[in-house]
Amino acid sequence: MIYPELLQKLINFYKRLPGVGEKSAERMALATLDIPLSDIENFADDIVKAKKNLKQCRICGHLTENDVCPICSDESRDKTLICVIEDYKSVFSFEKVGNYRGVYHVLNGLISPMDSIGPEDINISSLVKRVEGLKNPELILALKSSIEGETTTLYIKKIFEKKDVTISRLSYGLPMGAEIDYLDIITLDKALEDRKQISE
Repeated sequence: MIYPELLQKLINFYKRLPGVGEKSAERMALATLDIPLSDIENFADDIVKAKKNLKQCRICGHLTENDVCPICSDESRDKTLICVIEDYKSVFSFEKVGNYRGVYHVLNGLISPMDSIGPEDINISSLVKRVEGLKNPELILALKSSIEGETTTLYIKKIFEKKDVTISRLSYGLPMGAEIDYLDIITLDKALEDRKQISE
């Protein structure tokens, strides 16, 4: 073993983070040792608090410390305009754009028969209940261009096809299979602005 056991454990932990390889994990672990102990203790405390206290909003499924997230509780937002997304990371991307004044609905996944993930395994039933009480709502399907994204889009469209619900999707300027949270702000803003209604 090159490193002391405790340092190796630290390296192994950093390697579990997305996008962090062996070399980056080593640098991060060694840099951690140079940070004052009080800062490390505060950081560790913040990680524990985040893990314990962050939960899903009971309305939209977004990440929040409270029962209802700040977006859903904001009376200035248009509650009839709902952007349907795969996970809460995409909410942060849209909010960085700053122009969207509707609300969100986080599916927490996409329909994927290959992975045995059906409609009942993601947050679709709550979307149906949520839309029922709205007058002339619009659902913006902001899902990635993949087989799973298209399957989920078609399923949601079928659910609402006989209801008074407008269903649109982001414009097709997005790269095939692109993750929403990796898109730059300008591309995302334009895709939202140029959204297209899904035809019958």
